[in-house]
Amino acid sequence: MTSTAAPEQTVSTRDFSTIGVVGLGTMGAGIAEVFARHGHRVVGVELDEAGIERGKRHLEASTGRAVERGKLEQADADALLGRISFTTTLKDLAEAGLVVEAVVESLETKRDIFRQLDDIVGAETVLATNTSSLSVTELSTATSKPGRVIGVHFFNPAPVQNLVEVVRTVVTEPSVLDDVQAVLGTLGKSPVVCGDKAGFIANTLLFGYLNHAASMFEGKYASREDIDAAMRFGCGYPMGPLALLDLIGLDTAYEILETMYRQGRDRLHAPTPILKQMVTAGLLGRKTGRGFYTYEQPNSSKIVADAATPSADDQPRLRHQIAQVGVVGTGTMAAGIVEVFAKSGYPVLYVGRSQAKVDGVVALITKNFDKQIQRGRATEEQKAEVLGRLTGSTSQDDLKDADIVVEAIAEDLAIKKTLFENLDEICRPGAILATTTSSLPIIECAQATSRPESVIGMHFFNPAPIMKLVEVVSTVSTDEAVTETVTALCGQVGKVPVSCTDRAGFIVNALLFPYLNDAVKMLEAHYATADDIDTAMKQGCALPMGPFELLDVVGNDVSLAIERELYLEFREPGFAPAPLLEHLVTAGYLGRKTGRGFRDYSRR
Repeated sequence: MTSTAAPEQTVSTRDFSTIGVVGLGTMGAGIAEVFARHGHRVVGVELDEAGIERGKRHLEASTGRAVERGKLEQADADALLGRISFTTTLKDLAEAGLVVEAVVESLETKRDIFRQLDDIVGAETVLATNTSSLSVTELSTATSKPGRVIGVHFFNPAPVQNLVEVVRTVVTEPSVLDDVQAVLGTLGKSPVVCGDKAGFIANTLLFGYLNHAASMFEGKYASREDIDAAMRFGCGYPMGPLALLDLIGLDTAYEILETMYRQGRDRLHAPTPILKQMVTAGLLGRKTGRGFYTYEQPNSSKIVADAATPSADDQPRLRHQIAQVGVVGTGTMAAGIVEVFAKSGYPVLYVGRSQAKVDGVVALITKNFDKQIQRGRATEEQKAEVLGRLTGSTSQDDLKDADIVVEAIAEDLAIKKTLFENLDEICRPGAILATTTSSLPIIECAQATSRPESVIGMHFFNPAPIMKLVEVVSTVSTDEAVTETVTALCGQVGKVPVSCTDRAGFIVNALLFPYLNDAVKMLEAHYATADDIDTAMKQGCALPMGPFELLDVVGNDVSLAIERELYLEFREPGFAPAPLLEHLVTAGYLGRKTGRGFRDYSRR
């Protein structure tokens, strides 16, 4: 766990007025721009004059965009460029207090540069590498003072992205670590500290998740579109994992995973075979025009239809008539589902265990509407129309005429199976019986009935009125017409349906919770703090929440239950819940709902 107190600001004891940058490609030029923008004199080094010209073009284009967008005044851009000088010889870095290497990801190339720099720069000069995957320790051994070597992994584009992973080796001097953090802070960056392990923080967590998504696609568990839509609409991620792999480049992703696997021997980082096959075939993603998707042309972001793109003629239709909707349950999720259907024009009969609970659903929906009315997003007339479509009951027998019944009760298999037995006896033949379970086997609910072909998963996300995603989960017994009807129904009520089959975690939880578990293992190993891990994933990967923020919101007990289900289903050693998570749950530290989880909320 971690303290939430603000870190103390350190002040550099070294003279970093002059910065050296070796390599002026996109990354190196961006790093040079960042330092020059904050008043540092920068000496940029390239192999030849052609490399210098390319570097100048990168800088001029980047600062030009900043000026166009109003992020930088033209006079400031001119002054910035005036602080950067160029050379083709490393000897011109003799006066630099910090040298950042940003050349090709080749261990020998980088080691040769560090070997030369060791003889050129002063005794107090810090030598830094921008590597994203190579061992900083191995690079440091090319020098006579490995204690002054450190990793500073900027994210692309460096002038825009605030995250910098500061990578310490086992011999990095504490003063070097402190001074580098301090100077990065003056650049407006967010430095996070981690140890020297392939992938560092962001790539270790990100690429395990991306690899798992590629494996899910490879196994034909879900389509590329549904996998990507699930993570965008279910987790609020800016891109789906397969589209992100295309953006990164499948060859780059393969090399990063291979490097991480060779070092850590974690099977979850072993590149899934389809990645190697696609790289071998030259399907590298956007840069070649084809990867998991097909693009208008190489280096284009516009996806075009290909043989795998769903046809407009294949759009799902209602194969069963849906006129009356039933919902069992009165909790937050059940009330949200009732609201979703009623807002879309469906009459909804919902059943609770007591009149008080039934009345609570109307009160909750009324409260939600009142908030929307205050914000100008709804009217009193709309509220009256929706509430007029609701019928509450304490008797399940009243569901006899429903065309579909959605179960949203406690996540207890025995209770759900009993309910499905009852619904099977009550509901008319042909009525669809759906469960909102997020982790339990749907086939067991289906087998509790005489109509397993009519039982399906309809996993809404909380809060149901706001979250767009619904996972439509078919069992081996579900009739295709039922699956198509439920998929079409989700679209009619304004949701984004994704299709998958009945196995633990479905799409979202199967991808999300191994990633969260990996984050807990990283914290448990004292590799980085919870604050730094959260910062790395939010700023480095543009995720809406860091893993520990999310775990505390979801509830560590809920997370542990899901991770146990995944482990029992797949028997993958890497899915075994981290002991730290088990211990927090045992101690009652469940997250925000108990005031303490990975962070202590009681003092706020």
